[in-house]
Amino acid sequence: MEYFETKELEERAILAGVHTGNIDPLSDSTEESLAELERLADTAGAQVVGTMLQNRPSVDNALYLGEGKLEELRLACEGQDANLVIFDDELSPIQLRNIERALGIKVIDRSMLILDIFARHAVTREGKIQVELAQLKYMLPRLLGLGTQLSRLGAGIGTRGPGETKLETDRRHIRRRIGHLQAELKEIKNHRELLRRRREKDNTVVCALVGYTNAGKSTLLNALTGAEVLAADKLFATLDPTIRALELPDGRMPMLVDTVGFIRKLPHHLIEAFKSTLEEAVFADLLIIVIDSSSNEFEQHIQVVNSILKDIGAGDKPKIYLFNKADAKPDGLVLPSALSDADCVLEVSAKSGLGIEKFIETLADILPGKKQKVKVLIPYSEGSVLSVLHRDQTVLSESYEADGTLVEAFVDAQGYTAIRDYLV
Repeated sequence: MEYFETKELEERAILAGVHTGNIDPLSDSTEESLAELERLADTAGAQVVGTMLQNRPSVDNALYLGEGKLEELRLACEGQDANLVIFDDELSPIQLRNIERALGIKVIDRSMLILDIFARHAVTREGKIQVELAQLKYMLPRLLGLGTQLSRLGAGIGTRGPGETKLETDRRHIRRRIGHLQAELKEIKNHRELLRRRREKDNTVVCALVGYTNAGKSTLLNALTGAEVLAADKLFATLDPTIRALELPDGRMPMLVDTVGFIRKLPHHLIEAFKSTLEEAVFADLLIIVIDSSSNEFEQHIQVVNSILKDIGAGDKPKIYLFNKADAKPDGLVLPSALSDADCVLEVSAKSGLGIEKFIETLADILPGKKQKVKVLIPYSEGSVLSVLHRDQTVLSESYEADGTLVEAFVDAQGYTAIRDYLV
């Protein structure tokens, strides 16, 4: 019997964008944003064979690029044997249809590319529902322009997830599916709220790890808690929030939540779909903003993160800025030692352990309910005091002496008031 090896055909992509120079730099197409787009394409499995950045006052309403530049792009696709073009901005349905007709090959935009990566990395039921919901909301107004991709079972970037379930052009079917997914997400949200209320009842402190994609949040979570969360040098390696307890030196156990990474030009419908996940940051007691200090663009990353936090209603939370990958920062790069909205700014390396102990000590100082270590001798006649100590505080050791029970414990302010008469 003869065997044949089958593998997914690698897509050869050309990246294209328009630099207007007259809008917010984080929303404009630049050499930096195209470099990031190339990393996104690489994460999705495409080989980038060329880039094209046009300078013009504004994007063309019908073609995105100018007519001459679009013809130049078509010739470049033929010359590089490219079978995919990825645009750095979200294309309108008309632009998508016109460009695909002009080029004769598959065309996707930045939003479709990000959604494709999310479809690859979604693992849990919640993650998959959120990705499919975002994809359907994106595709619904673009059914006409996406005819080539949706007329058959898809293959390659931009067609994973619901693209492989034969969406066709039935808008009513898609709207029904959107309604069904939203109902499922509502159930998940209610479950999250139940867990959140339970944590509040138990006075559990929650810290959310937020930051630009690939800043090292998952690696940091693993280093702090011993969790085994996937940590990869890829964009959007983490989609599903992971919650782990961190034991502080005084016995407190705050919860750390690992969240989905942010990126410039993050599609609005993606933020909407992942709202239940992002709410972990909204309801957190403290935000730990993780920044990749090995990147020369860390200032732009901070701007993007703070902009999205403001959009979801978490902009005024207490913050610790944690410059991760400090052992890999470029020579001569000076990191800020303070920021206007920061409770604290620290440098760490989650991979090597550099600065982790100092970070934990700082976290213990900042979080509410700080405890101090005491030694008390509680008379045998005051058994109720010992019971309260065991119930509400962290008892380290106890021994029975002639005059009473000798106890070492970590106590908070309220506990200290209750036992200060028995201090040794």
